[in-house]
Amino acid sequence: MAESGSTMREYRTEELAEAAGIPVRTLRFYRERKLLPPPRREGRIAWYDDQHLARLRTIAALLERGHTLGGIAELTAAFEHGRDVGQLGELLGIGWSEETPVRLTPEALADYFEGEVTPENLAASLDLGYLATDGEEIVHVSRRLLDVSSALVGEGVPLAAVLETARRVREHADALAALFTDLISTHLTADTETGTETGTGTAEDPVTRLRPLAKSVVEAELTMAMDRLHQSRTSAPQTPSS
Repeated sequence: MAESGSTMREYRTEELAEAAGIPVRTLRFYRERKLLPPPRREGRIAWYDDQHLARLRTIAALLERGHTLGGIAELTAAFEHGRDVGQLGELLGIGWSEETPVRLTPEALADYFEGEVTPENLAASLDLGYLATDGEEIVHVSRRLLDVSSALVGEGVPLAAVLETARRVREHADALAALFTDLISTHLTADTETGTETGTGTAEDPVTRLRPLAKSVVEAELTMAMDRLHQSRTSAPQTPSS
């Protein structure tokens, strides 16, 4: 195993495959599909680095979320040809999300989470779909989530705990999204023949149009729930210490 510069770790083909948890033949297949940038060559030896490992973890996370290798190749090609980062949401399958992706250098990401950017936390972020790699840059899928996560870490919450909570929030958010989408779709269906929404005379998709109402309900209920929980905990009788 070699070192490039003072901090960049390098891997032979077998070492990179082992670190990424994939067979060597899979690594070579990804190279043939141009999902990985070329390795550094030293004679007949191919040397990969941590950027290649991060890309492999991104591929694994996207595959787990249901993306095809063809779609991942499109995403990789889009980044490498300078497509605007604002189109990342479409490529990652988050549609008309209001979230704004952010490009970061590894150093900038480290500044957001000083001392917390560990391989384990990076892998968890990739698995959640929060991060993707683009050459020497990292793309975070949401400016809001990046800022909130950084603020929590700044307050002393470990990043690992933030990411685990995010995973649990994702499960509840998916359930809430299904609940409101079913509610709206059941009672406000678009007329497929006329292109208008039943009862409104507008062709706009009802789920898209009414999404702000769902967001308001969730925000209000969450605020009230946190208030109730805080009041119950602060008003509970204290057990006298011995």
